[in-house]
Amino acid sequence: MKHLSVLLLGAALTFGGISAAFADTSGTFKGLKGYGTKGGVTVTKNADGTHTVTLASNFSMKQAPDPQIGFGNNGKFKAGTNISLLKSNKGEQSFVVPASIDVASFNEVYVYCVKYNVPLGVAKLN
Repeated sequence: MKHLSVLLLGAALTFGGISAAFADTSGTFKGLKGYGTKGGVTVTKNADGTHTVTLASNFSMKQAPDPQIGFGNNGKFKAGTNISLLKSNKGEQSFVVPASIDVASFNEVYVYCVKYNVPLGVAKLN
């Protein structure tokens, strides 16, 4: 009976949208290179297994060429993790993360200028 309880608990966690490999995380942007990037960000796991990055309604930054959302670790943007161009330099916006990006292996979300290889803001996820 104990094994059945553990099995049922594991099924409930899986089907309830909670993953042992990834839990929803959030953070607050800190501006880099004078771009004044600020505001909240949340990364959620969707029911279909994909992830969504959502910039909060309080998100803002200075105008910049080619600002994209991407991921990194410990103060370093990881090339090739950029998802999409920002839709606007302020306000709430969401981006679906391609399945090729393993969200669980990163601890930061970046606003990054891919064209000039410049980080514009970073949010440590917790």
